[in-house]
Amino acid sequence: MTNIQRLKELTEELQVCANYLVDVFHNVKSTGESEDFYKVVRPYANNVAKMNAEWKDIAEDWVKTQRPLYLHPSQISTASDHLEVISIQAFFKETSKKRFLDSAKSVQFILQTVLDRL
Repeated sequence: MTNIQRLKELTEELQVCANYLVDVFHNVKSTGESEDFYKVVRPYANNVAKMNAEWKDIAEDWVKTQRPLYLHPSQISTASDHLEVISIQAFFKETSKKRFLDSAKSVQFILQTVLDRL
């Protein structure tokens, strides 16, 4: 599998994760109950972190070499950082709605932009 194919695959998987995290966030906010850290949050966040780390490396290299329109290495780095944060925050009722949704939208936008440029 080439790096481009792997990047596309990881980007699509992370898009699914980001959408799922938004759904979880809305569910937690509506029920008012946070998820168990060790049973739910940690395993999910660790899984996302693994994919995210690989995606960030491949995506940054791709952006530096291919120079796609409207994408810069700093955007990849920021999206990666936001994704790690929301993969934990989504599960807690204390999470700020505006901050979470802004971060999630930013991640979704960058992931979609990467797919569009591929």
